[in-house]
Amino acid sequence: MSSSVTAAVATSKRHPWYTVLYIQVLIAIALGILIGHYFPKTGVAMKPLGDAFIALIKMMIAPVIFCTVVHGIGSMRDLSKVGRVGIKTLFYFEVVSTVALAIGLLVGELLQPGKGFNIDPATLDPKAVANYVTAAKQEGVVGHLLGIIPDSFFGALARGDILQVLLVSILSGFVIARLGAIGEKINAAIDTAAKMFFGIIRIIVRAAPVGAFGAMAFTIGAYGLGSLVNLLQLVATFYLTSILFVLVVLGTIAHFAGFSIVRFIGYIKDELLIVLGTSSSETVLPHMIQKMERLGASKSVVGLVIPRWSAW
Repeated sequence: MSSSVTAAVATSKRHPWYTVLYIQVLIAIALGILIGHYFPKTGVAMKPLGDAFIALIKMMIAPVIFCTVVHGIGSMRDLSKVGRVGIKTLFYFEVVSTVALAIGLLVGELLQPGKGFNIDPATLDPKAVANYVTAAKQEGVVGHLLGIIPDSFFGALARGDILQVLLVSILSGFVIARLGAIGEKINAAIDTAAKMFFGIIRIIVRAAPVGAFGAMAFTIGAYGLGSLVNLLQLVATFYLTSILFVLVVLGTIAHFAGFSIVRFIGYIKDELLIVLGTSSSETVLPHMIQKMERLGASKSVVGLVIPRWSAW
């Protein structure tokens, strides 16, 4: 995998700098900050650009996940491997998420990033979060599990609920894998559909600089640079914790897996900048699936792991 990442990064450097997506996104973010700061009303008016880009990406998430998972599972002859991958994925996310929470609590306790805000809890309006608390109590574990089951097969795809899409995709993949020759024809058709969806994604992703510009211009225009000064410590603490987790925890895992986390970050820098500009990880989900497959990860593993990461 390490050589694959190196080759991919080297290939991207052959293009003229102004055609490289992450450079375009960086320029767009900088322009968005300038517009939002010096022309706040104009910056606020740019909000639809960011919203439109996120909506376009979300439009493609459900069909991309469906095709990727179904084709990956449908192509497997050893269906027990799917169960093993699923169990390993669940165990990995549980353990690593626990470590991430522990690091976050430790850094928060040491640095206390919210200490300077001088907020009196008695002045806060409890009604602001009342709906969320009520919904959480009513749903519970059983309600959450039942919520994974869609009201119809196509309802999951229409709503774009990732967990519901995963459920219908896994069931479809298992059935196709057991249909023999007919299943192979269905799987081939799904693979063809996936190529079409990824083609649409490639077109949409080229608009990432526009989306990042709109999102950043709105953020700065609406809240201003001055109003964000008090949040610098909190933001700096967040990024410090994230860097610590990525380099130490994920870096150690990557080392034992046989590749460099730094090179991998370089490989997905476009996606990281898009997430930074749009404040949404869902915008890069389809592109991440495609990039992982280019590195040699099997479609079944990518289809089970990447969507679960987004749903997490």
